[in-house]
Amino acid sequence: MSQEPRGNEHDVSPHDEEAPRKEERPRDEDLASVFLRETEVIEEAQEDGRTVRRKGIYLLPNLFTTSALFAGFFAVVAGINGDFTAASVAIFIAMVLDGLDGRVARMTNTQSAFGAEYDSLSDMLSFGVAPALVAFTWILQDIGKTGWVVAFLYVACAALRLARFNVQIGSVDKKWFIGLPSPSAAALVAASVWTFHSFDAEAFGYKLLMLVIVGAAGVLMVSNIRYYSFKDIDLKGPVPFVVLLAIVLGFVVISLEPSVMLLLLFGAYVASGPTLAVMRKLRHVPSSG
Repeated sequence: MSQEPRGNEHDVSPHDEEAPRKEERPRDEDLASVFLRETEVIEEAQEDGRTVRRKGIYLLPNLFTTSALFAGFFAVVAGINGDFTAASVAIFIAMVLDGLDGRVARMTNTQSAFGAEYDSLSDMLSFGVAPALVAFTWILQDIGKTGWVVAFLYVACAALRLARFNVQIGSVDKKWFIGLPSPSAAALVAASVWTFHSFDAEAFGYKLLMLVIVGAAGVLMVSNIRYYSFKDIDLKGPVPFVVLLAIVLGFVVISLEPSVMLLLLFGAYVASGPTLAVMRKLRHVPSSG
């Protein structure tokens, strides 16, 4: 009888091809090492004019981003629990930490695509969801459907504002923001809640005022109105002594009545965009006669 050809020992079936691949993992590699290896962040970066693949993330700037994220989450929890003063303060803390993470990244040359995406997600919670939820749980829910619709409008505008900012990086003048920055919009809403709540201002007129403030802040975020970014200020260069004195006096004035002073400060900044836009329009209108 003739026998079927058996083939040589080097022939490998499709199922046997997987065996060498499984052998690539060291047998003594524990579960923790496998987890660290398979969840590692790898991103492409430009170094000396060439593209390199870089493993890992920078710790220092992302610590500030994580702290801002925690402050935003704390604001949400405090708002749900009815502690609106603590929620408003947490939003301001998140704003300070958000300003620090970018500056720390630039000062230490630790910018990364991962850090930029992580910062945007943190901003969405701290300056999008948190202010809207705090305002809604305090007073907007008393207005019914209109209240939560305006709160959602604010959240949606914050998301659109952050998405637009991410795709416009490097293509616009750094001296100006296009649309109201989300931290400033959140500061306006938080300062309003902090101020009105501390004065027990819960009359129907204040409900309508908060409705206008939250809605206007949302719309201004997605507008094309320009806002001064303060990014052209040289913090490393020498300044006159009177500048430092003015900063000290500013802190003293804010400490007298923080909620009211912060509301006036950010209210003025929010109003500066439309005011300057109207002034530019009037300046270019040809005079009659």
